[in-house]
Amino acid sequence: MTVGTTERTRVRKGAHKAVKDQEALYSIIDESKLAHVAFNDKRGPTVIPMLAWRIGNNIYIHGAKNSQMLKHLKNGEPCSMTFSILDAWVLARSAFHHSAHYRCAMAFGRFSVVEDNGEKSIALDAFLEQIAPGRSKEARPGNEKELTATEMLVMPLDETSVKIGRHGVNDDLADMDIDVWAGILPFRTVVGPLEPTSDNKIDEVPDYSSAYKGRWHDE
Repeated sequence: MTVGTTERTRVRKGAHKAVKDQEALYSIIDESKLAHVAFNDKRGPTVIPMLAWRIGNNIYIHGAKNSQMLKHLKNGEPCSMTFSILDAWVLARSAFHHSAHYRCAMAFGRFSVVEDNGEKSIALDAFLEQIAPGRSKEARPGNEKELTATEMLVMPLDETSVKIGRHGVNDDLADMDIDVWAGILPFRTVVGPLEPTSDNKIDEVPDYSSAYKGRWHDE
């Protein structure tokens, strides 16, 4: 399904910021990897941040078998997920027009359970490769006990919405002569350098920079 084509994924506020590009959706999810999962259970409306990753057009989350949230979602209860990235502060001449540049994606749907440990292992390896390329071939893989103790859920990205704000400073004409600096204050996450453990036995520092184009600390 195309991004932003259902009634609940249609952007109403700031509709000009709506983006219907599937690759924009994927890039936000892949860069963020932190989803705020919203659902409604016996406690009422709840939002919980979860690590999440994408393989193709599917989104995965995982955790302990006794997780109350995962127990709720594995039954196919409806939920939504939001991924957000802050790119800059917008500093205007008036306090009212201060704002931000951002990218956000939302997905609606229902999760299903990944039962097979082999499928879990493949999905977890894919996650590991996304955060540290080559790592899945170096670290000890999960064993049957660990995989069995892990609850993994998957949801197709079939109903989604993307909103990107990069509008710059939007001052009123009446404020243009105010003697105050106006412009953009970029905000970005910088990744690295790596910090080894005190008992680390490997002298050579691995290179994971390829997973963080434009965000690696020495770029």
